Amino acid sequence: MTQNRYQWARGGDVNAFFGLMLDNIAGLVLLVSLLHAVFKFPVDFALGYMVPGTAIGVLVGDILYTALAFWHSRKTGNSKVTAMPLGLDTPSTFGMVFLVLGPAFGSKFKELAKSGGWEADKLREAVENNVGEATLLFQQIELEAATYAWHIGICAIFLSGLVKFALSFCSNWIRNVFPRAGLLGSLAAIALVLITFTPLEKVAANPLVGFTALIIVLITLIARAKLPGNIPGALAAVLGGCLVWAALLFLEQRGVLTGISSPDETQMKLKFLPREWLTVFSFAWLSSMGDALGYLPYIFPFAVATVIGGIDCAESAASAGDDFDTNTIIGIEAFSTVIASLCGGVIQSTPYIGHPAYKAMGGRAAYTLATALFIGGAGVIGYFSLIFHYIPEAAVMPILIFIGIEITAQSFHVTPKRHYAAIAVACLPALVKLIVLQLGIYVAFDVMSTNPGILNLNALAGGFIITSLIWSSALAKIIDRQFTSAAIYFAVGGMFVLFGVMHSPADDQMFLPTQLSFSEITPDGHFSADTSKLIVEYAVAYLIMAVIVFGYGQLMKNKISVITTDEEFDALID
Repeated sequence: MTQNRYQWARGGDVNAFFGLMLDNIAGLVLLVSLLHAVFKFPVDFALGYMVPGTAIGVLVGDILYTALAFWHSRKTGNSKVTAMPLGLDTPSTFGMVFLVLGPAFGSKFKELAKSGGWEADKLREAVENNVGEATLLFQQIELEAATYAWHIGICAIFLSGLVKFALSFCSNWIRNVFPRAGLLGSLAAIALVLITFTPLEKVAANPLVGFTALIIVLITLIARAKLPGNIPGALAAVLGGCLVWAALLFLEQRGVLTGISSPDETQMKLKFLPREWLTVFSFAWLSSMGDALGYLPYIFPFAVATVIGGIDCAESAASAGDDFDTNTIIGIEAFSTVIASLCGGVIQSTPYIGHPAYKAMGGRAAYTLATALFIGGAGVIGYFSLIFHYIPEAAVMPILIFIGIEITAQSFHVTPKRHYAAIAVACLPALVKLIVLQLGIYVAFDVMSTNPGILNLNALAGGFIITSLIWSSALAKIIDRQFTSAAIYFAVGGMFVLFGVMHSPADDQMFLPTQLSFSEITPDGHFSADTSKLIVEYAVAYLIMAVIVFGYGQLMKNKISVITTDEEFDALID
């Protein structure tokens, strides 16, 4: 009996804690920094209103996953269960910032500025020139616009939680329907292409700091080499980056270097024990629910994507030896997301795809409990504002890079060798999505929406997670000579196209087939003839693929047999 007692806290939990905690901190940094850098959203508002509730979602979710690990250990007799990690969903963080929060803030700001007799850009210019009357009006408008965006974000996350609750009841079924290569292929696509790229950009923007932290991550977390005194690699990476940054600041103060970015004391508004977020309990945000429904075509895919990701995570955890019930994993994810929204959060919480990485570190359940308390405290007590202002992004981002690399490697490791190509194929839609995101930063919106080449890229990238799932699942079935199953995947993909679940040319926005238009004059709320033609072409193309695959399977039905092992597949070369 003693032999099977759950060893819930081990030395590896220290390293796992710093990995998961810093991963979540990086997510909060992304939220605040992207909103401010791209949309000029006020940092102090984000810290006081948005961050606390978002952090509470992580607090609740990780505590529940900690409890689930205890329950699972008692049920199975496994004394080495690693708790499922939970945190802020990185892909939908970008989606919420660029498609919901930022646009809601910008449109409301322009509307209010115009009602006050100003163009938005002119008002900002007047504030920069210290025009007194403009400054007061700007502050009022900025606060009202930020509050509106916050309310929209709360509604969006609340709706996401409800969608995930509904889908949680069929999560086990979804996991059984799709092959492991399909589930882990879409997971690897997110990990390798998106989760690693943005942090790598931050690292490259400050290479002296970033590369210092990155090489420590590669040595300790990827190569698993121990540091003197068993110092956790994640902590050592951040400390190493911070030391280099501090040295650079010291040299700048001595006149040896110039141009080193440092915290701007005049702009800092540290938020200890923030109380602003408590206004969420007046439920004034419910008045924005009608406006938030207009963002549902964006919100729904975010929710579905995290559910698919959660199923992927459950599959990944099972491959590492911890076979949690998928419905429970998704149900907890949904619950923590709803709690986050009710506390003013604006980012979905989701199972993290790094379970095998944390298990490899030696983590059990103490790391998720510690992360819950630290991240919850960061938001509610407010010490996240210190982290945001004083720790350079480049010192934290290599942790995300490690998570992405480890998940990609694990996806290949636990997938049959014959399905490696299916995982590789899954990365293609994510690569296109990355290109579209980068184009959106440097290319004007009117060019993005009218250029035929970019329009096609948008369509190819739209709903990329579902596309990756369909492509990799179908290819895995083709490799195994299960042609009918592959044909069904393609046929379902074609149906998804007609509703914008996949290949939506409108920035992942879902739609109804009735919105397609082929007339010269496009009615309101309808796609243009060129865009409608593109959507139909994609749908028909999937149908053609389904017919070809099914037809080939029927033609060769008596000449081929189902492949179940790598050895059988390798023998086909002879």
